[in-house]
Amino acid sequence: MPKPSICVYCGSRRGRHPAYMTEAAALGTGLAQRRWRLVYGAGDVGLMGAVARAAQDAGGETFGVIPQHLVDWEVGKTDLTRYVVTETMHERKKVMFMNCNAVVVLPGGAGSLDELFEVLTWRQLGLHDKPIYLVNTKGYWDPLVALLEHVVFCDFADASLLDFITVTRTVDETLELLTEVVPQPD
Repeated sequence: MPKPSICVYCGSRRGRHPAYMTEAAALGTGLAQRRWRLVYGAGDVGLMGAVARAAQDAGGETFGVIPQHLVDWEVGKTDLTRYVVTETMHERKKVMFMNCNAVVVLPGGAGSLDELFEVLTWRQLGLHDKPIYLVNTKGYWDPLVALLEHVVFCDFADASLLDFITVTRTVDETLELLTEVVPQPD
């Protein structure tokens, strides 16, 4: 990796609460201020667009990866530092993950859940040890956290599963924790 990079999974929609957009922009700004590259799904709409525009506005480097079939739907953001178009969703996820030091998940829908569960499963299987942060803006992820606890309680996963995700309340808290595990650029 050319520089420390954070992969961000988040919604291609704005969401119901204005705090989702505010936190997405704060994350983009915070990554740029720390000279960490944003790696994300290359969309120019919803939370994806907000995090990317904020990173760019703060002078940050951006690496977007989008499959061809979503270029029009998610309005591919072509003015990124690096813009990659893949053939499939699976290839997109692989390229994003292979180009990051850590994963941050903001509120999102089924796509964000798919991305989260894939990297969580890989971590559970010992295929990587990258940190995964779940930003629980306004309690958005509370039902998911309860579900994961239920999975462990019902003995469908070891309790260590819960250790593979760090749940934070705010982007500021997440950035502070990332500073402890992500290398600082030269």
